[in-house]
Amino acid sequence: MLNTATFSPLRYRTFALLVTGSLLANLGNTIQSVGAAWHLTELGQPADVVALAQTAYNLPIMLLALPAGAWSDMIDKKKLLQISLVLMLAVSIALAVLVQMGMAGPAVTIGLTALLACGVACIIPAAASAVNFSVPREQLAAAVALNILGFNVARSFGPALGGAITSLGGASAAFIANGAAYLLVIILLWRWQLPAPPKPETRKIGPVMAEGLRFAFSSPQIRNIMLRAITFTTTGAAAWAVMPLYASEVLGKGSFTFGLLLAALGVGAVIGAASATWFRSRYSAETIIRASGLIYGSGLIAVSLQPPLWAILLLLVMAGAGWVQALSGFAVAGQMWSPQSIVGRIAAKISSVTFGGIAIGSWLWGHFADSYGITTAFLASGAAMIVLPLLGLLYPMPEHAHSQPEEKTA
Repeated sequence: MLNTATFSPLRYRTFALLVTGSLLANLGNTIQSVGAAWHLTELGQPADVVALAQTAYNLPIMLLALPAGAWSDMIDKKKLLQISLVLMLAVSIALAVLVQMGMAGPAVTIGLTALLACGVACIIPAAASAVNFSVPREQLAAAVALNILGFNVARSFGPALGGAITSLGGASAAFIANGAAYLLVIILLWRWQLPAPPKPETRKIGPVMAEGLRFAFSSPQIRNIMLRAITFTTTGAAAWAVMPLYASEVLGKGSFTFGLLLAALGVGAVIGAASATWFRSRYSAETIIRASGLIYGSGLIAVSLQPPLWAILLLLVMAGAGWVQALSGFAVAGQMWSPQSIVGRIAAKISSVTFGGIAIGSWLWGHFADSYGITTAFLASGAAMIVLPLLGLLYPMPEHAHSQPEEKTA
């Protein structure tokens, strides 16, 4: 399922540096997420509080997506990325110090995680729109898929690495490792050069945001993509929200096993992202999204039955592949159906509904697990994912687009 077309965008130096920096930053983010979730678990917090770690990370990305997308189309992307990374580095170090001092209770941990996510919210549309200017248009779909592949390589190795670091040095060590990853990206970006993108007609953020919103809601293709993205992630968020409690309470294991569970999802995500271009060339977007929901939902249902650990890991690999095939499909479709001049804002809208779904779903599934049990939450989420593809009968995914839409944004 892998071919030279999958990796051909790496011939372009600007894109190669972007993917490398994204890989390092996402590796740090994943390690930090493991440390934060396990820190709350060690503090003895209930499921709804532990799930707030995912909500705190994803909700700011949803809320800041619109202004961040506008900024990415208005100002120099390199400066936006560097400023965001410096602030994220400071938050990571502060969180590590507070954990060491015994001052990082649930409110502090969740609050600083949310603050860190504000930086991530600025990075996502800037990096996504930078892909659009780093490769020729005919390479864009492969470049977007490859960028998502890099993200999921980080999600594959990051959880196991984060679990090992947390086991050896505690949560503060995970936060320090995250800061080190950010520092490497900051250094790497000094060598990164991007062609100047077209500027909006106005420098005021309000009209720039409004322009992106008008296009998003006037385009039936973008509307359908956003609806399918938010329903998919809200329904499937249970696994990400309560996985630390599944490791500790259901399996009776520690942080390393928690890291392995997330790593299994990550390995599946790598498989899903690496094969996305192959599937996209053979099947419609709607077929891919429907199949992804069925695969992911079936995996969660099987995991809820508590098979042996080796079987759980295999099932999570399968589920992770389905999850990322869908998320890759939403991201690629959003960029392919966007005019280049507003691609940052449309990418931000897709990110907003995707991460917003995870944030809302994590909060809902955390409360559900607290009331009905962790395995019941997995079972209910999986069953809902199997039913969810019926939504495509009313709101189908748009067909793969191969040419840039006309610049009609007003």
